[in-house]
Amino acid sequence: MTPAVFAALCVAGGVGAALRFVVDGLVRSRVRSVFPWGTAIINVSGSLLLGFLTGLTLHALLPPPWVLVLGTGMMGGYTTFSTASIETMRLVQEREYVMAATNGFAVLIVTVAVGFGSLWVGSSL
Repeated sequence: MTPAVFAALCVAGGVGAALRFVVDGLVRSRVRSVFPWGTAIINVSGSLLLGFLTGLTLHALLPPPWVLVLGTGMMGGYTTFSTASIETMRLVQEREYVMAATNGFAVLIVTVAVGFGSLWVGSSL
């Protein structure tokens, strides 16, 4: 990895984190629910984009440094497993067991399925 790619990866991680903050705020301002829709949408959309970027790289349509910058950097800063875990535990503490199970399991299944699907699409181009 060159110093330029490393610097771009760091900047992209910051951009991804800021984007996560904005998207979560927009979702929270529009959807009033105990369920953490913002984090779910962020993680699903991040898995979709990361799968697509990886597929493009595997099919040689996107150079590997770009998947480092956009995938590891931007999508790494954008998505958040730790927040999803904390929100699941918060739902358990609030005795919202169905929502906790949905957040803990269904969102995980959806993110993996979306990631596989977009990986396939990206590598099929």
